[in-house]
Amino acid sequence: MDNKSAHWSSRIATLAILVMLGSVASGTAAAEGSYPIAGVRPQERPQGAPTITEFKKAPGWYSRALTGVSQPFPYSLRFLEDQEAWYTPFTLPGMTGPYDIRGWHAQPPAAGPQRGLRPGT
Repeated sequence: MDNKSAHWSSRIATLAILVMLGSVASGTAAAEGSYPIAGVRPQERPQGAPTITEFKKAPGWYSRALTGVSQPFPYSLRFLEDQEAWYTPFTLPGMTGPYDIRGWHAQPPAAGPQRGLRPGT
């Protein structure tokens, strides 16, 4: 590499570094003035972070939460009355196959002629 091309290569590299530093600095400034970042200090709730003050269960919430559970509902499910917006795996489908004891993944029966268990019936 001759002197002239080395000079231009170093100038281009310097310019690229300055552009990168400028974009990082502007990104940091934008992040500081935007939404608070949770988890930086887990022992403290960030000032200005949103809070849920009231949770209204949508229509059908209980029927979805009680999918596959027959009546009378067990007393142990009374926790659903206090369940609010926090995560719970109880209201979501779990594993498929033989582990799907509540029938979340069960397919509706196919339409068509009903057949008996014995051939020809």
